Amino acid sequence: MTELRQNILTREWVIIATERAKRPHEFASQVADAPSPVFSESCPFCVGNEHLTLPEVMSVREQNGWKVRVVPNKFPALTPTSEHSSKMLGIRRSMKGFGVHEVVVENPVHNKIPAFYSQAEWEDILRVYRERFSEIRKDKRIQSIVIFQNHGTMAGTSVAHPHSQILATPVIPGQVRQRMDVALRHYDENSECVFCRALEEERAEKDRIILDTEHFTTLIPYAALSPFHSWIFPRKHQSSYDQITEEQITDLSLHLRHYLQRLYHGLHNPAYNFTIRSIPTHEPPNEYLHWYLTIVPRVNVTAGFELGSGMFINTALPEESARYLREVRIPAGE
Repeated sequence: MTELRQNILTREWVIIATERAKRPHEFASQVADAPSPVFSESCPFCVGNEHLTLPEVMSVREQNGWKVRVVPNKFPALTPTSEHSSKMLGIRRSMKGFGVHEVVVENPVHNKIPAFYSQAEWEDILRVYRERFSEIRKDKRIQSIVIFQNHGTMAGTSVAHPHSQILATPVIPGQVRQRMDVALRHYDENSECVFCRALEEERAEKDRIILDTEHFTTLIPYAALSPFHSWIFPRKHQSSYDQITEEQITDLSLHLRHYLQRLYHGLHNPAYNFTIRSIPTHEPPNEYLHWYLTIVPRVNVTAGFELGSGMFINTALPEESARYLREVRIPAGE
């Protein structure tokens, strides 16, 4: 029977369409992106083409050259040189396009796939995220920082070279504010973090857990919005990503490798988006918000009902999806 499930973190309802559900393997990508070369002369992110980017903000280097670079986006959605001001015209409000938009060039190899980054490579990237998050939030005009990676053309990437982005805004996005409101209401009513409670119940039930270690848990939530939509939660309560410790970075690197390799082999390298969700920058650490990483494989299409209602139809059972990924066999040596 079809059922409706509620996402406890957002209070949104999801239709789990069991009568229309596909078997997990049926979501495997049938159309792969064209293979890329190891080096591209026209790619601004390749080694030797550093002059094609704006001056780097920071980098991680070794004796043979750079491993990770951070550069301002050449075509930014928002720019730090723009005036930080707003105006009202009747009930219409607007702001100048102030903000920060950076690109994290994750690897010097043009065709490297994130699923096959080494654990050390992921650790470098996660440290860069932490450093840039900490530095950008010092600007009191910034209210929200979103760190995200688009993998594959279906996920919105326009440059094949592996990279992620950091976009800092002078306003709190509505989706972030909604989660804050739900979390604060739950805390006021129950004296507990709703994220910690959700994680506690998922770990006790185990049906939707993909990987559970000392510092993190990877799972497909009870009311997943779409097939294989997953969360990676820090088990320790932390409200801001820049609170992540070195031990946690090592553990989170393991989770990313574990999950992305299962996506690659189990669903034939699907496009996906991942986002780090953290508190607004002006918020001090608190007891009711909890940062986490969300990964959304692009294995289905958002259609009219979702756009018209804001309610999603998930045609994959979260429990079956989690079991499928747990059982994916990873070839030796990867």
